[in-house]
Amino acid sequence: MALQQTTNNSRWFSENPDKAWAERFFLIYSPIWMLSMAVMMLTGRDKSWGDMALLLHGASIALPLFLVPLVISWFRSDRTNTSFADGLDYSFSGSVLNSYWFKANLYIFIFGFFGNYVGSEYFFDVLGMVYNYPNAITTLDAALVGNSNQPVPVIMYFYTHAYFMTYHTTAIILLRRTMNSGIFMAKLLFMPSTFVIGYCWAWVETKAMANPLMTTSFYYENMEAMLAYGSIIYATYFIGSFPIFYFIDEKSTARWDSVKVIAAGLSASMIVFYLLEMCTHYIGSI
Repeated sequence: MALQQTTNNSRWFSENPDKAWAERFFLIYSPIWMLSMAVMMLTGRDKSWGDMALLLHGASIALPLFLVPLVISWFRSDRTNTSFADGLDYSFSGSVLNSYWFKANLYIFIFGFFGNYVGSEYFFDVLGMVYNYPNAITTLDAALVGNSNQPVPVIMYFYTHAYFMTYHTTAIILLRRTMNSGIFMAKLLFMPSTFVIGYCWAWVETKAMANPLMTTSFYYENMEAMLAYGSIIYATYFIGSFPIFYFIDEKSTARWDSVKVIAAGLSASMIVFYLLEMCTHYIGSI
């Protein structure tokens, strides 16, 4: 029975127990950060809080993705149970740098940084996105890329880390299920599935963020066009990233080192940069 359970689980979660544990944790944490974001918007704190309060809230959203596994690894490093059939009851082994949760955070940090520092300029100029956070005075964005004078608040780097971790984790779980489905020539469905998942997340985020509660601080100039067509351009982020993220430590016998993860994050960022340029060149602004 235990063997059958492990086989079934491997269709959704990685056969690498270290990665499977992290995937479960990232999924469990997802509704927590979503609830925190919802409370902030419902109470209007995003408009009333000062810069420091917003930065602290952003940190409270992103840092648990790193700190919780780190603390657990310290307390459970001496355990010998290697079963991951019991969900989060998994024993950490090896160094922090070799843990999948660390590599996943490292990759998402690099890719998310690119998405905000450079990619936001395409959202401003091509997709008509508008940020209006006068209370978020700590900003960081590209100096040469883009024509818009809109700044990118640093809080967005924190929030993006949580968003992208959820998007990437759910994507690789669904892609793995597709690959292990037994469907004839399932591998041919990998890239089409990547696009579908990426488009769905792009659409959902656009719809969720550009809501009546945030009409004065975050919106798109042409919401209908953004949902229908802009989400395709946004999906290029995930077309360039999901396939690379999928293979990080997918096999317990082929673990990636931190240098390879850094190279992967930078590679995904450059792929997306070219895809955004192509969309801008051939499609233009929506």
